[in-house]
Amino acid sequence: MPTFVKTLLLLLAGTAVGLCVTLVTLERGVDFNAIKAGPWVAFPKNGTADSDPYSRAILMRSGEIPLATSEGLSFIARRDSAGAPFTPGCDYNLQGQIPQARYWTLTLLSPKGFLIDTGTGNGADYGIESGEERHGFTSTEILRNNNGDFVITLSRHARPGNWLPLGQSSFVLLLRLYDTELGAMTSALNDRNMPKVVKGGCT
Repeated sequence: MPTFVKTLLLLLAGTAVGLCVTLVTLERGVDFNAIKAGPWVAFPKNGTADSDPYSRAILMRSGEIPLATSEGLSFIARRDSAGAPFTPGCDYNLQGQIPQARYWTLTLLSPKGFLIDTGTGNGADYGIESGEERHGFTSTEILRNNNGDFVITLSRHARPGNWLPLGQSSFVLLLRLYDTELGAMTSALNDRNMPKVVKGGCT
């Protein structure tokens, strides 16, 4: 086989392998410049000039607009605090502290970042307005105890208090902190000042 043909085949093979690795990386995400606290992961440099090329490609592919450092910080959890992947057939309690912020939101999403069908859109039997589905909570609507603490229960079945209904499909949790000083103090972040996600019973 001529040397030119061998070289061409090697170049094509190398290109194919590179494209496959890049595609897998974009699908699974990257941990460059990530900060972690328990099950929560954030990428404070996303959307900035210091963002790495893979993170930029992921954002362009998804169409997501990250929060600017001056606006706040986004955290995502794909596992519970014990390190096990989320299972829609199990109950989970989100409890503990949330870093100080002017406003925060907690949203239930699919692993690809879309709202999921929680099965609560057909009536008010779940304490939700007819025709609407609950996909999250905000800091202004959460029910708190006398000492200010709260627990959010994630379950397929209705629960008293702060209940976030789960559907039949896989999910992740997105916690967004708006107007928080944490963006400039990420080195002080640890699992003690982030909420825990504790697995309960499973069906």
